[in-house]
Amino acid sequence: MSEALLSISDLSVSFRTDRGRVQAVDSVSLHVDAGETLAIVGESGSGKSVTALSILQLLGDNGSIDRGSIRFDGTNLIDLSPEGIRDIRGDRIAMIFQEPMSSLNPVLTIGKQVAEPVWLHRKMSWKDAYAQAGELLARVSIPDATARLNDYPHQFSGGMRQRVMIAMALACQPRLIIADEPTTALDVTVQAQILALLKELTREFDAALILITHDLGVVARYADRVSVMYAGRIVETAAALPLYKTPQHPYTQGLMASIPGLDGISGQRLKSIDGQPPDLAQLPAGCAFAPRCEHAHARCIQDSPSLDIVATDHLRACHGYD
Repeated sequence: MSEALLSISDLSVSFRTDRGRVQAVDSVSLHVDAGETLAIVGESGSGKSVTALSILQLLGDNGSIDRGSIRFDGTNLIDLSPEGIRDIRGDRIAMIFQEPMSSLNPVLTIGKQVAEPVWLHRKMSWKDAYAQAGELLARVSIPDATARLNDYPHQFSGGMRQRVMIAMALACQPRLIIADEPTTALDVTVQAQILALLKELTREFDAALILITHDLGVVARYADRVSVMYAGRIVETAAALPLYKTPQHPYTQGLMASIPGLDGISGQRLKSIDGQPPDLAQLPAGCAFAPRCEHAHARCIQDSPSLDIVATDHLRACHGYD
């Protein structure tokens, strides 16, 4: 079996805070192959974004990778120097952040921001890089793309700014794209357009896509595989269809039950998972989901479950119930 394009093994990440060290990611292992879309889902604070930021070492001064490996195309990214990881960012691995207005530089034109990755990593002349920026904007369906190269981010709508972010991410034809909640601030129609475009372009470039989201409707339509995170750990992972048809972890089942159905009765309250996610600075000794789980028993309170196989290519971290 060939090596995955990206393989994360036993990754643990913590942050120094005024309350002490917080374990944001604990023993996470996952992989994604070329041409594949992996969705990472879970509530806010589950460790999704921290896992993604760890890949490109964007944790900030108070964050640290405590153990584990992040192998990309045969190279352990954790072993790279700051210069080495900078050579990969924006070139072989690109990231689309959650809010484009805060990610784009408000005092630089769109053309300069889209052209910069190509100029920097491909050593093109500025003239050629700028011309390619126009082609990229047209590729992501921005009308009058060449004419808009001299516009500034505030002159674009939210959906258009997200298209600009996609153009920047694809500028150097990366092998891996990480999209962190790329459509949270967009309306449903624009959201569908952006995700369809992202999926189409990653297939065209044979790039792998990691899609971080809390929207399970998005996952059902666009993901090939899904990893569900809770309290910094992966609690279930499987291909998208088996995960939706037969979710094996109580947390995943709770997330599925909370999705509005087209056949729902008007005025009927949506189901929800009782309680709140745990405080990462004071995690319980056993299963972190046990205080919210209606199936929890004595072992769940005492021992943290490992991620074990329950079916072909389907793993679950749960002490088990029928």
